[in-house]
Amino acid sequence: MQKFTGLDYFNIESLLSEDEKLVRNSVRAFVDDKIIPVIEKHYREGTFPMEIVPQLGELGLFGITLPQEYGCAEMNNVAYGLVMQELERGDSGLRSFISVQSSLVMYPIFTFGSNEQKKYWLPKLASGEKIGCFGLTEPDYGSNPGGMVTRAEKIKDGYRINGAKMWITNGSIADVAVVWAKLDDEVRGFLVEKGTNGFSAPEMKGKHSLRASVTSELIFQDVIVPEKNILPGSKGLKSPLMCLNQARYSIAWGVVGSMLSCFDTALNYANSRIQFGKPISSFQLTQQKLVFIATEITKAQLLNLQLGRLKDKGEVKHTQISMAKRNNCEMALEIARTAREILGANGILDEYPVMRHAANLESVKTYEGTHEMHTLIIGEDLTGISAFE
Repeated sequence: MQKFTGLDYFNIESLLSEDEKLVRNSVRAFVDDKIIPVIEKHYREGTFPMEIVPQLGELGLFGITLPQEYGCAEMNNVAYGLVMQELERGDSGLRSFISVQSSLVMYPIFTFGSNEQKKYWLPKLASGEKIGCFGLTEPDYGSNPGGMVTRAEKIKDGYRINGAKMWITNGSIADVAVVWAKLDDEVRGFLVEKGTNGFSAPEMKGKHSLRASVTSELIFQDVIVPEKNILPGSKGLKSPLMCLNQARYSIAWGVVGSMLSCFDTALNYANSRIQFGKPISSFQLTQQKLVFIATEITKAQLLNLQLGRLKDKGEVKHTQISMAKRNNCEMALEIARTAREILGANGILDEYPVMRHAANLESVKTYEGTHEMHTLIIGEDLTGISAFE
């Protein structure tokens, strides 16, 4: 197999620190050695490669931006983004696994949790000893999380939770769920542990996308959680939306990995596929497609790098994250489809990763805020007028 080097048309490498390059290269090698050889089998069978979880912990990829006192690497956000990019080059399901663990489980515990919660959960989640999931989306409330019907009721020494969540990554394999429910009409966060009476997480089957990822429902039937399991700093819908911002950031970077995979595959194929006595890469229309892909990758890389630098300086706006998520997901899906065209009929075979990326990206474009919702978020920021009903 030809060694993957990536595309860096504008010498973005020169803008990265040595630590950022080291982290990226370590994850790139891990993906090449441990993920690429097995991912098609897992995708075909609809399974997640659980055997790699301890290795991901050893690499320090869970909660990579959080403090070292909790067993985390305390890297910057650009390094985190580069990690997400390399992981999604392997598969969106792999990136989703770590994105959820980091952005949607460890981040809210670190940001809204008590000292006791942080000390107990974060080191275990950082090592991969424990797995978490994030319960916000409901069967009837996706883009409108404020309409949630899951309720928490204060009782003696704790809370009673009733309701359901849907489209939950890692749900069936999680040891703890960060669950959002309305308590006296205010959204609050709760830690619901696996095995709690009345709590179940059936896996959702029949997916044509994200097949190498565990997607579940969460069901709460008179689930009792102790007082110590509420996230004390969580107040209102803003709290889970802050978590989604972290996840959207990781997606914006991640999908560039799928772009790079599709470009690498399409370029190598075009150079080796002979038609009419010469490689198809010599034809104008094929070159047009390759140039389109390379240009959109370069634009997305530069967008992400500046986004990461702003985030590291504490100056990033959620609307900027929305723009990166919106643009990069749309372009990644268009690139996957264009790469499939270059491969012709061979593009649908799992000998190549292109069709798998295309199918995954259909989901990635939708979750953590649809293309349309991010359009309206940015539109309101530009005009000062909300188009939301």
